[in-house]
Amino acid sequence: MPSSSADSPHPASAGLEVRPFRALTYRQRDPGRLARVSSPAYDLVTPEGRDRLAAADPHNVVRLILPRVAPPPGASATDALQRSVEQAARTLADWEDAGVLERDPTPALWVYEMSPPGGAAASVGWLAAVSIPPTGSRAVLPHEDTYPPAVEGRRALLAATGTDLEPILLAHDPDPEVPELTDAARAADPTLVVEDADGVRHRLWRVTDPVLVARVATALGRTGAVIADGHHRFAAAQAHARSRAAADSILALVTPMGPGGLHVHAIHRVVPDLLLDDALEAAAPGFAVTEIAGLGNGDAGLRAAVDRWLTDPAESGYLLSDGRRLAVLRNPSADVLAAVPAEAPAAWRRLDVVLAHHGLFQLLWGRSDDPESVRVAHTVEQALAGATARRGVAVLLRAPSPADVAAVARDGARMPRKSTLFVPKPRTGLVLRPHDD
Repeated sequence: MPSSSADSPHPASAGLEVRPFRALTYRQRDPGRLARVSSPAYDLVTPEGRDRLAAADPHNVVRLILPRVAPPPGASATDALQRSVEQAARTLADWEDAGVLERDPTPALWVYEMSPPGGAAASVGWLAAVSIPPTGSRAVLPHEDTYPPAVEGRRALLAATGTDLEPILLAHDPDPEVPELTDAARAADPTLVVEDADGVRHRLWRVTDPVLVARVATALGRTGAVIADGHHRFAAAQAHARSRAAADSILALVTPMGPGGLHVHAIHRVVPDLLLDDALEAAAPGFAVTEIAGLGNGDAGLRAAVDRWLTDPAESGYLLSDGRRLAVLRNPSADVLAAVPAEAPAAWRRLDVVLAHHGLFQLLWGRSDDPESVRVAHTVEQALAGATARRGVAVLLRAPSPADVAAVARDGARMPRKSTLFVPKPRTGLVLRPHDD
């Protein structure tokens, strides 16, 4: 059975193939301007957040990654999608023609450092054009399922713009030379600097030295990687490459799996139109159900109780809340455990998110796994607010470890869609990659 250690060698027949590229960046690079025109990744932007970003600057990149066009009455979903991506392509071309965006004269790799507030250790990696491996290769391994309509939306946007508008995240196997090369590239002043709304400081260095670039490509070529974030964009790039019957590559931030890399947070769930009492009654045959009393202090008391539970390593199970009350599900029954496919790899079967989808949502609550029946929330606040707004139940999950994620990927299994949140996230809009680079 494959090792579950994130530090074990990657069983790939070939490693990552990375190369420099001619980036497309904003011409004005002062930190204030970059803060106004950049954005979180597209799938972290709420409709309200999209409006705020678009209002912050007429050239905010959200107009490219989440184009908004009112379709004519009676237009099909396909027509609406095509209109929106064509609008994004026109906007991108207009910005480049007007000099808002400019193309680098020569190819480069980029070092990307993200420093959280409060002195926490920085995460650092390399932005590069990473070749999409051929079928059967284990150089780049996914760990999550994808939702076909979401893949098609990203593929259509990629085909229309001919540009990687934001990077995916890859967590690569350790290699002793990579940290040394990364430190060498950061010896000079950074090319781009910006601080995001969460206080994360983003610093990027453009690296053109051919010797250093070649050494980085060689070192990363000895490693394989797990997709940390961007499964839908990766699948879209694969589909785009197949449609043109040609090999292709994708813009990726390649970070180490382990020290200097990313951290894993949970992505929670919201089940709409399900009253908490009904949820607990339906869950009782499969779990020990305990409602947590004495919360007090309104929202503050609820949130304090949630935080205590999520940070207690001795706790297990799931928290359920309607935004006011709180209950915990523990000790799944044999029937709930049996709902998880027995033929699946052990690393996959033991994940909390897998048991939640198969044993709780599908078996006990009769909910199918689609984005309307089971919605995702990237923070506890979003989950609790979503439960209140949708008259439903927030299901709060504990995060898997990086080793768990790596083990699932190496076993060839997939977590349910949107199971992991790797943080910190790169800022979208700082570096774009045209495919004619």
